[in-house]
Amino acid sequence: MPQIQVTLTPAESKRLIAKAVAKLEEVRRALREGIIVISVGSTTAYVAEELLGLRMEREKFLAGVVLPKGTCVLPPKMRLREIVVRKGEVIDARADDVLPEMGPGDVFIKGANAIDASGVAGVFLADPKGGTVGRSLGAVMSKGINLIIPVGLEKFVPGSLIRLAAIAGIERASFATGVPLGLMPLTGKVVTELEAIEILTGAEAMAMGKGGLSGAEGSVTLLVRGSREQLENLKALVDSIKGESYPKVETDCDACENPTCWLRKR
Repeated sequence: MPQIQVTLTPAESKRLIAKAVAKLEEVRRALREGIIVISVGSTTAYVAEELLGLRMEREKFLAGVVLPKGTCVLPPKMRLREIVVRKGEVIDARADDVLPEMGPGDVFIKGANAIDASGVAGVFLADPKGGTVGRSLGAVMSKGINLIIPVGLEKFVPGSLIRLAAIAGIERASFATGVPLGLMPLTGKVVTELEAIEILTGAEAMAMGKGGLSGAEGSVTLLVRGSREQLENLKALVDSIKGESYPKVETDCDACENPTCWLRKR
């Protein structure tokens, strides 16, 4: 069977995954007929761009973020809020406003900080009340709302996230490089680069390596097999996303008011 090799940086992976999420049938149907909630996140910013044709301020469509200095939470004044879409139109509403009327035909899109080999995703929790996940997940799961989890393979972790979630916790950490965190496991439709390539081209992708240097840190190298037409389509797709940029996030530790941040305490 014909095969090719593709290397993607995390930013390129985010764009690829976003294109695939925008093509999912349940997402297209909800865009036409129902409600979509797009939670803040670095990957979901790309999803919003692909789905709605927006140009996002990606550096502000964030809440928690991992930076070289450690885990960080952007203050509310520095960030945008989630996007709520009803029948293709962005409306002035919060997730809490529309969750009571959402159901199995609707979609909730939430990125993740980790994914393990069993397909369980994990979300960091910096808010003692659980943040977006804490407020929304009960309704999403109990009502059968479609939970879409776009996450790049840069966030793959060995071991079990369910086991980790049971022992993590904000108040259990005696030290952190930044903000201490809890961890919430998520199960839904996970879309990594592997699923994205299948959704967009029909080809089969397998991870054959990760990492790199000089801007390729966190990259993934994939072996992709398929028909010649599928692989040609993938090559054209990869060419279109090569050079995708990262959002540049700047924070001011001196102005931070997060009482749990260890960097602020020093």
